[in-house]
Amino acid sequence: MSGGLQAVAMPDVEQVAVKYLKPLLPAGTIVGTEWPDGWDSKLAAGIVSVTLGGGGSRQKPVTADRTLDIDALGATKKQARDLAALVSAQLIAAQGTTQYGARIYGVDETSLIWLPYKPSAETDAIPRYVLVMSMVVRPA
Repeated sequence: MSGGLQAVAMPDVEQVAVKYLKPLLPAGTIVGTEWPDGWDSKLAAGIVSVTLGGGGSRQKPVTADRTLDIDALGATKKQARDLAALVSAQLIAAQGTTQYGARIYGVDETSLIWLPYKPSAETDAIPRYVLVMSMVVRPA
């Protein structure tokens, strides 16, 4: 017996966000799904790391509500904060568009916190903001 909607895999929102953000952020900004090797020597350019934070179906099997945890690191607190604000603004601007295999229906900033990273007791804290965004998506 067949009926209902066809099962469809939801887009990989980590990759959608990374591909969307790369050309929109300042030249040289490192954008990926993990902190790059030697990240502490690359802070001057800025680093954005996008990681899936969770989520589930909004309207089965039509849309998914995904959470993205985004680290924004910089050489200074101001640079990290400005980078996080730009990422938020660019993702919100993607609402209502189709990007890299995903239709993006809704984007919200859930939180933005100052969370400096301290790799060890002997080192200074690294400027980092953690931005949490939610996106409602479906396949394009």
